[in-house]
Amino acid sequence: MDVLLAQGDDIDARHTPHEVTALTAIDLDGEVLWQVGDVDPRGGSHGADYPVQVWDVDGDGENEVCCVMDDRFLVIAGETGKISRSYDLPDPDAHDCIVPANVSGREYAGDVLLKDRYRRVWAIDLDADFEVHWTHEGNVGHYPWPHDFDGDGRDEVMAGYDFLDADGTPRWHADIEEEHADCIWVADVNGDGQSEILIGEGGLYAYTAEGEELWRNKKPREVQHVAPGDYREDGEGLDIAGLDRIVRGSGRNDGRDGIFLVNATGELFAEENRDPGGWLTIVEPMTGWTRGERDHLLAWRRGGGTNPALYDGSIDPVVSFPIDGHAAHADLCESGSEQVLLREEGTIHVFSEAETRLEPTGESLGQPKRLATATLYPGGER
Repeated sequence: MDVLLAQGDDIDARHTPHEVTALTAIDLDGEVLWQVGDVDPRGGSHGADYPVQVWDVDGDGENEVCCVMDDRFLVIAGETGKISRSYDLPDPDAHDCIVPANVSGREYAGDVLLKDRYRRVWAIDLDADFEVHWTHEGNVGHYPWPHDFDGDGRDEVMAGYDFLDADGTPRWHADIEEEHADCIWVADVNGDGQSEILIGEGGLYAYTAEGEELWRNKKPREVQHVAPGDYREDGEGLDIAGLDRIVRGSGRNDGRDGIFLVNATGELFAEENRDPGGWLTIVEPMTGWTRGERDHLLAWRRGGGTNPALYDGSIDPVVSFPIDGHAAHADLCESGSEQVLLREEGTIHVFSEAETRLEPTGESLGQPKRLATATLYPGGER
């Protein structure tokens, strides 16, 4: 794989969405492949998502980069950095995030979901000259999640607390009174062969795709991230890790957050008792750090002098990394295990559980949906 670095504008993003100001693609030797936009040495803030994703938008087997820059939606050839298409946005604020989707029923994700900060979602056809399929207005949360729940080849969309058909028709609304959905996961939590929906906000909630609430756990105060995985040997179904923002702060190193875990029926069995000193942690499940073993929980941006780490199902650190930086993880060269990438002050560090040769495979690699849906509010499916 290659690495794409995105820089955004320096704004207060609480109510106004970010734009991308510069993109830089590098290979695993650190060589710059191409650059679009003007890099600002000072950098921008990162208080919300940047509108940029990488995926194969037209089904030709090659990845493109989609971003919003200078009030335009750009499609950029991944190999060359050449801008191949440029479109007007459906609304000046329709760039809070970019979500690849397939509401048209193609063999690939040729549609895109755009949204403003909290109220509206647009479903747009990239293969039909950026035609708007539909618009939905409601409490749409941070990052809508598309998934084909009924197997008809078209994605339904969980947009905040609203479940939408592929044509944008609302089917049901989650009975949650909290401000907005911070994160959404789709997973077969209880092992019944059906995908359930997990929603994190002022508590953790589990729903069926038909809108039946299975359980809720209100002990976590503000669930910023949800991370289902196979973390323990005991118990049935998936364990569900999460990040509870316990006390908000004004800077990275004040306030307090903590990791927690519940079982497949929503019962709390582990909580992190963390000393004050950080409230902006991001957690996500990681499969493949060690081959054939259980999942780990990757936590980073912890603050308070706590470096990124991998945790087990008892919230004990398995690996603590020596670099405190923004993190990503992927199987970079189809080695069968995943590596962790950490960016710190102009350098990207790559870590692996075992010695790994980072050599090109000689062919284009498909972009996993997890990597095509990069967000500060990690959602996903498994």
